[in-house]
Amino acid sequence: MNKTERIYEIRRIISAGAVGSQEALRRELARRGCKATQATLSRDLKDLGAAWMPGPGGGRYTLSSPGSLPPPRTLTGTGVTDILANENLVLVRTLPGAAASVAEFLDAQRLPGVLGTVAGDNTVLVIPGSVKKTASLPALLRRRLMAG
Repeated sequence: MNKTERIYEIRRIISAGAVGSQEALRRELARRGCKATQATLSRDLKDLGAAWMPGPGGGRYTLSSPGSLPPPRTLTGTGVTDILANENLVLVRTLPGAAASVAEFLDAQRLPGVLGTVAGDNTVLVIPGSVKKTASLPALLRRRLMAG
């Protein structure tokens, strides 16, 4: 499993429930076929902007921080919060720090009608193959990225 896939799985694990320690996260990743050291997980959690929040039962890791966008409604655990389009381009909004993972995921999908993506911190610009394809892309992206 490469770094992008590992980050994707970490997002899914943290978004799905209570992960209270890096050791618990390491075990869950191993169960899913990804071996990672504590040092690697520590870097990945930092890259994701994950924070350990105290709470009942000792606390857990979370991907959202106070003042950020609401928790993600996603099928893929990528943190997509909205998909917008005009006549020429499509914009995918994400939680802070999630755009690069979403862009990588979309690029790997090789979606019909998409030339490629450009990612910022919380925004992905999806570049359609033609203006004629732009109108159909938001629905396609919602099916791939968001729970409805």
